[in-house]
Amino acid sequence: MDIRVDISRLKRDLEELGTIGRDARGGISRPSFSRADLEARQWLTDRVQNAGLELRRDGAGNIFGRLGGPGAAVMAGSHIDTVVNGGMFDGACGVLSALECLRRIKEEKLALARPLEMVSFTDEEGNLVGDFIGSRAFIGGLNREEVERGTTQIGPPLKDILAGTEFTVDSILSTGLERPKVEAYLELHIEQGPVLETEGLSIGLVDRIAGKQHRLCSFVGTASHAGATPLELRQDAFLGLAEFAVKSTQLVATHHYGSVVTIGKVGVIPGSFSIVPGRADFSLDFRSTSAETLQAMEKELLGLAEDVAATRGLSFGSKLIDATEPVIIPERLMRILKEECRGLAYPSFVLPSGAGHDAQILAAVTDIAMIFIPSIDGLSHSPQEAIDWNDLEKGANLLLHSLIHLAR
Repeated sequence: MDIRVDISRLKRDLEELGTIGRDARGGISRPSFSRADLEARQWLTDRVQNAGLELRRDGAGNIFGRLGGPGAAVMAGSHIDTVVNGGMFDGACGVLSALECLRRIKEEKLALARPLEMVSFTDEEGNLVGDFIGSRAFIGGLNREEVERGTTQIGPPLKDILAGTEFTVDSILSTGLERPKVEAYLELHIEQGPVLETEGLSIGLVDRIAGKQHRLCSFVGTASHAGATPLELRQDAFLGLAEFAVKSTQLVATHHYGSVVTIGKVGVIPGSFSIVPGRADFSLDFRSTSAETLQAMEKELLGLAEDVAATRGLSFGSKLIDATEPVIIPERLMRILKEECRGLAYPSFVLPSGAGHDAQILAAVTDIAMIFIPSIDGLSHSPQEAIDWNDLEKGANLLLHSLIHLAR
């Protein structure tokens, strides 16, 4: 079947959406339910309606555009929220490619056995309470206490952010009760890394998605005068963190090759040049495509932190903020993607995803698969995030043909 996306139209959509939420530093800031995000949501709903699709919004703010009648839908999409000062392609490529695929199928008047649905999930980036609040709400996977009491990454409680919108904590928590059946879910996404560009290929087929733990941790010692406290008598919380940062990296690199650990955020208290730090707060993120390895890393990393604390006369504390399980892509969908790549004459490369995605959450209720296109210079979550439009055209064409394959 010789049907292709209209890449010029898809490019215009991405460029237009990319003007919403532009910030002074040249990036895009569209945290969910911010003014910019609400504007982007309205822009997307207009696009869905203009395409002649059936518009639906659920209690979590997830946006759907449906083509076809009743029954379990073949779904595709991603998200349009961003990190603060992020790029214009992360998430948006998947949502707008799905929209373009449904437009083309409708324009060609293709008769398919199953309905199709595009989706934009709320807050994939985790600016609210944990990651993936929209897709987790969709599958009924949220914890009421965490949603009600959790601290958002952007400051105010979630209920305050929702004030003035049509959504509430209760509407978010009840979203899963109205979930329609989903036959399969496909997600096109930028790779957010350098592998495909290094390989010189436009298409990546994801075979695994890494699970993760995100923790907030602290080393606590004693704040004291920097000039009057001898080195050997200090209980320096920052030195405990520094030692742990080096040793944790060595541990994972040596014993769990292919997995990763990251300390991305650090706060030192009191934070004065003349005071030995009495407390060091930090984020701890570790990921693996193996559930067994993830479990082992948890035990080993937290044990290492306790050992460092004991050696330096400190105490250590840790709180789990978010966790996801690794996902293996079903062989059925991998075969379909490979078959459609061959039909389109697109070489492809099989690789894992170290980043989390809404697809990972939907794997609890349906079969999922992911298509990657290259990120130029491997950059993402950055104003410098960029793609080659030819790569996007190929990825969107693969998505189009795969949706038709699954729905016919």
